[in-house]
Amino acid sequence: MSDAAQPTAAEVRAAADAVKAAIDHHLAAVERRSGDDDPAVYDAFNALAAAAEVYDELLYDRHDEVTPFEIPGVEDSLPPYSGPEEPNALSVLIRRDYAVVEPQRLLAQAQRLADVDPEDRGGESAAVVGSSVHAALGVIFGEYEADEIASRHTEFGLEEGDSTLWVAAADELPEPGEWLGAPFDDADPQLVVCRFDVSAVFDEDGLDEELHGLTRDRT
Repeated sequence: MSDAAQPTAAEVRAAADAVKAAIDHHLAAVERRSGDDDPAVYDAFNALAAAAEVYDELLYDRHDEVTPFEIPGVEDSLPPYSGPEEPNALSVLIRRDYAVVEPQRLLAQAQRLADVDPEDRGGESAAVVGSSVHAALGVIFGEYEADEIASRHTEFGLEEGDSTLWVAAADELPEPGEWLGAPFDDADPQLVVCRFDVSAVFDEDGLDEELHGLTRDRT
């Protein structure tokens, strides 16, 4: 960035003052909160995050320095909860991403399973022998529960990416088979009771599981 485009020292100072004011406003909203889902606290929270992000950017542009805290995007936050106070049903929505980093390990594990009882697998053994990662994934995920694969992913030549878990409230269960074709299309963020994310965004080394910075546990 050229010197002409850099923010002035006064602009950085003003952004710092805005963060201080946002902290005071957030604390005041928390002290006056009317309940767990007080919209004033929610708004103050987002205002504080936005002010801190502006300060972080200006500080870096002007002084090549960073703040000691992660500034999540305000657009990633959940809206205020608007579901039933006492849900009669719930949906647990989970997404986990994996990279296939060791295809040969994946193929070997699938081949071992397919060879145990090839007749029950309807010829899957031959498909795996043909070095088909697609067929191998079908064997692995057909044999193990998703949670077991998550805990043993390295055995299958997989590397974890981001993951998210949403617990959403409902008045009643949907009709059997109703959502199976598009399981996430009807997910309503306003019905999310709590949300937990795991991402390298929160830890550069990817070693720790973190609660998403803007997740609000409404339990």
